[in-house]
Amino acid sequence: MREFIDSINPIYTQVAIFVVVAMVLYVTAKRVLNRFYPVLQEQNKWYFTKKIVMNTIYVIIFLIFVFTFSDRFEGFYTTLGLAGAGITFALREVIVSFAGWFAILFGDFFKVGDRVLLGGIKGDVIDLGILRTTLMEIGDWVDGDQYNGRIVRVANSFIFTSPVHNYSANFQFVWDEIHIPIHFGSDTKLVRKLLTDVADEVVGEASTQAKEAWYNMRRQFRLEDATLEHQTFMAFDDNWVEFSLRYVVDIKERRRTRDRLFTRLLEEIEKYPDTIELASETFEIVRGNGVEKS
Repeated sequence: MREFIDSINPIYTQVAIFVVVAMVLYVTAKRVLNRFYPVLQEQNKWYFTKKIVMNTIYVIIFLIFVFTFSDRFEGFYTTLGLAGAGITFALREVIVSFAGWFAILFGDFFKVGDRVLLGGIKGDVIDLGILRTTLMEIGDWVDGDQYNGRIVRVANSFIFTSPVHNYSANFQFVWDEIHIPIHFGSDTKLVRKLLTDVADEVVGEASTQAKEAWYNMRRQFRLEDATLEHQTFMAFDDNWVEFSLRYVVDIKERRRTRDRLFTRLLEEIEKYPDTIELASETFEIVRGNGVEKS
């Protein structure tokens, strides 16, 4: 038995030890993560923690592999050292993307679930890879802030070269406006009242939530106080009187909120056909010696 053990090539022993240690580390990490899943999921930290733990385990396994078989890679190390400059140049985009991944994880640029604009691509972050960030795209051929079904992967290196627009970090609300054209001679005071009442009904709760979020953000950044209540403004030109309603809305509810506002405003305006008249453009088409109006 002793002779059999001595006759075994040391490389097989090293491989066996490496495989056992790697499996133990991997299985242990998985079990620990699964045990803490309910707590982490409730606090919205599951994805971030899972990424950090599992990537750390992969790095540790790689280091164990290198140290276990280091005596067999002496020639490889020499070649790698001589070719280091060329390899660095060839993999510069990969290296920068890897550095960008660390910057994203620890730099508070954005997290999974945030709505962002990266390199001209707008969408929700659905995955943070080591080299690429994956977005579920919004817009393009689809109107409004809704998914178009296209998944886009952006290299993490953009973090060092391009602006990062985050619509939902720290403050998940944005200011939006709708515009209502009214004929001259309409009851402008009544129009303003209808706009205010409808805004109270549709976006009143969002304004209350936005105030709390703005207060929390002012504790982190130096910000001037902002008006979070909805506001109405009036302007006019040669064609009509235009009312604008400015309000705060959750970034992911923007299109639905606009739909509700326009629906309710139209219902209210139709109750006053004698005092409020919506305006529209009129075109004159000239044909020959006659004039046709449409």
